[in-house]
Amino acid sequence: MHNPMIPELLETIKVKDQIILLLLRELNKYCPLDVPQEDPVISLEYQKLTIDEPPVYEQLEKLDYRQLIIDYQNKNNKLLKPVKRRSGGTPVPKELRCPRCDAPSDYLYANNGSLGQYECKVCSFLFNKQNRYNKQVQPRCPHCSYVLELFRKRKKFDVYRCNFKKCPLFIKKLASMTSKQKKEHKKNPSQFKLHYIYRSFRVDLVPLAKTQPNKSIIDLSRIYSSPETLGLIMTYYVNYELSARKTASIMKDVHNLDISYQTILNYANALEPTLKYFVETFPYELSDKICGDETYIKVKGKWYYLTFFFDAEKKIILAHPISSNRDTELAIHAINDVLTKMQEIPEDLTFVVDGNPIYPLAQHFFAEHGIHFAIKQVIGLSNKDEVSAEYRPLKQIIERLNRTFKSGYRGTFGFGSHKGANSFTTLFVAFFNFLRPHASLENRVPVIITDLVELPNMPARWLKLIEMAQQSVLVYQNALT
Repeated sequence: MHNPMIPELLETIKVKDQIILLLLRELNKYCPLDVPQEDPVISLEYQKLTIDEPPVYEQLEKLDYRQLIIDYQNKNNKLLKPVKRRSGGTPVPKELRCPRCDAPSDYLYANNGSLGQYECKVCSFLFNKQNRYNKQVQPRCPHCSYVLELFRKRKKFDVYRCNFKKCPLFIKKLASMTSKQKKEHKKNPSQFKLHYIYRSFRVDLVPLAKTQPNKSIIDLSRIYSSPETLGLIMTYYVNYELSARKTASIMKDVHNLDISYQTILNYANALEPTLKYFVETFPYELSDKICGDETYIKVKGKWYYLTFFFDAEKKIILAHPISSNRDTELAIHAINDVLTKMQEIPEDLTFVVDGNPIYPLAQHFFAEHGIHFAIKQVIGLSNKDEVSAEYRPLKQIIERLNRTFKSGYRGTFGFGSHKGANSFTTLFVAFFNFLRPHASLENRVPVIITDLVELPNMPARWLKLIEMAQQSVLVYQNALT
């Protein structure tokens, strides 16, 4: 039953709340409340990774300490004596020799005590004990010619920095800072990049090296299933995005063929090297609209990274490396896969990627080998800069490709091995490039091969594609012999 007192009580509460607020305002006029203020937060602008120009290399001239001692004697009419050690001084290891003139330890000073720097009395060369076996090429800052010092060691590259305080680049950047930035620089110097930085990569890759088949081809006549059965398996497993178990079930339920899911995985693993060579070495006709992005896949219960590079106009997948690390080496291998598919690298070649710094670092790696291209980074979900506004459509296209791959990948429930992940991805790329019609291409496949298009059904096209891949490997092997 409704209580008539409730509306009156609610109205009384509202009135009393207003009275309390009025009293607090009047009280605050005469007795200001001491409310602690939050410390101001200094908002630093997002700083993109910048790549400095290459360093200047100084080739050290190899000298002979014996000849230098003779020249010293002829010039000064006296013998150059070994270093006279002080009692209690820092000893110099007997096995240590000068990396420039090969002078023995008797002619070496402990230049800064026990800190590890030495000076040769014969050739006046300064060096550290840690780098005495380094190459005789020293990188120097292109702005001040100061020798670069090792700053940090990363997994795949070393970071060198110019620490000379009178370097023109350092002075210029320091002078361009505001007073607020200078105060923040004293507190957090690592937030600002003022010194010249050089990155020396340790990646085992020869850029633009030709792809070679890593295994012998599979003989289709010696497998237990017929070639027609293999074509059906590939159609269900790749085209219709069924898992190996579901593919085995449909082969049994529909075609009355008793094939285990492990046999299907074995077929995929056996076909991968041959199809990969065909995909990597096919003479594609490419456009200048290349985009790339990473996506996640699960391998043995752990997240791995798959990087796709894609010709957005021709709808051709150009790279698909898989790695457990989302690092610069992954980006280098992905971009190299694209470059090897080009007959000639265009002068205005541009890669459209996200804001991940691994791509500018990969660009720096290729620039060291004389290979140049541009990187356009689309950052965030909204267009806050002109580059993002211009190139976001290409970024959305590569994200659409990721979703297409994921729709088939989900049926596998992840991969049991790195080999299995590579096999499925290679089969997907071969299907995508040569067998799958695209609505944006008026239902044509990206790469039109007449011998494939004329076949009546998809299993037959799979068999023909495998046969063509085998022939390409045989041509390569015959060329070697």
